[in-house]
Amino acid sequence: MKGLIKSFGWAMHGLATVWKEERNFRIEVALAVVGVIGGFFRGFAPGQWVFLVLIIAFVLMGEIVNTAVEDLCNKVEPNRDLAIGKIKDVMAAYVLVSAIAAAIAGIIIFVF
Repeated sequence: MKGLIKSFGWAMHGLATVWKEERNFRIEVALAVVGVIGGFFRGFAPGQWVFLVLIIAFVLMGEIVNTAVEDLCNKVEPNRDLAIGKIKDVMAAYVLVSAIAAAIAGIIIFVF
């Protein structure tokens, strides 16, 4: 049990680190809060809530993974490197695609 509690502590530390270091993560959390508030005002059905939570999690998890990969790349190769740059660009594209998909999904569940 002690190990489990410690694991949650490290996970919370990780979230705090991403929150502190990543402006985009804070923006995405703010948009998620707006979405949740909007869901309350729209009177979302349970299925809509599930969908909203999943698309929010999808974007936030992408940002967390992106941060981890970027930090690892910076540790492995602190100098400018074409391969590292490609990895970082691909990770940024992952977050962008997830954010666009979330925006489209959000429009669908809020408008229709």
